[in-house]
Amino acid sequence: MRKRRLLLTLASLLLSLAAFAAAPGYHLINTWKLGGDGGWDYLAADSDAHRLYIARATRVMVVDLDSGKLITEIADTPGVHGIAIDRAGGKGYISCGGDNTVSVFDLTSLKTITKIKVGQRPDAILFDPATNHVFTFNAGSQDSTVIDVTKGAVVGTIPLGGKPEFAATDLKGTVFVNMEDKNSLYAIDANKLTVKSKWPLPGCEEPSGLAIDRKNRRLFSGCEKIMAITNADSGEQVANAPVGEGVDAAAYDDETGLAFASAGEGKLTVVESKGGDHYAVVETPATQKGARTMALDPKTHNIYLVTADFGPRPAATAENQHPRPPVLPGSFVVLVMSK
Repeated sequence: MRKRRLLLTLASLLLSLAAFAAAPGYHLINTWKLGGDGGWDYLAADSDAHRLYIARATRVMVVDLDSGKLITEIADTPGVHGIAIDRAGGKGYISCGGDNTVSVFDLTSLKTITKIKVGQRPDAILFDPATNHVFTFNAGSQDSTVIDVTKGAVVGTIPLGGKPEFAATDLKGTVFVNMEDKNSLYAIDANKLTVKSKWPLPGCEEPSGLAIDRKNRRLFSGCEKIMAITNADSGEQVANAPVGEGVDAAAYDDETGLAFASAGEGKLTVVESKGGDHYAVVETPATQKGARTMALDPKTHNIYLVTADFGPRPAATAENQHPRPPVLPGSFVVLVMSK
């Protein structure tokens, strides 16, 4: 009897271990409490330097990806939105919507080198290694300012005629950008600095986040409640997948073949190709309310999201029809999701 009970116990333990090992999916593995005041926007993960950059109101928080500790803050970035990294050039670029500039900083010292004047209310920012250009996508002037990183100067402006959001590069001379108020996706010739294609996104309201699968030439646009998947050559929308409410960011992992969309309702949607252009949602792990922006570390495959706790939403006024709820002091966190 003792031997039988031992065998049963061992079998049960093995089954439990097998189930645990086979348990799929992303889940919360850590919460880093950073606190501090102000809202937030884009995140950028620098795998090589093990750093996470967080756009935070008037400064950029720099966090160690190993410890979750705050390394420093890059100041004087009023109305900061995004961060672009030029690892080979040793510089980072920050879009400052409050003073219509790009702050250029040194990746080693994390000190500001200079500020470059760009278009009005720069939002998304992208470094394209294929052309050594930084593109800012300016909500106020509805255009894109192009900076040559070798010269450290503006070399062109691309009229867009609408409100640009996230952008992505195919590393072959084309930059793509979601046009939020046009429900469209534009393709930009990164050498000629012109818009070469304008593609509608049927069923995609207010596209925000954008990611690219460069191998299979597919673009992933985060829209209101759907992810629109577009052929990067023809502009044809080949598929879509349901996502959470309040999507902002999108990401694609080249190694795992997974696409991600983070939603403010507190959900991360993970999408995978099941062959050809058949895409399916494979998991929807819970995050936390307000976790609408994220960054992917392509080396560890970890997803980083930021959010906070909120107080009651203020009443609407004539000046502010859609007021945001206040962030509770000291509640700002980074959520680390992993398989």
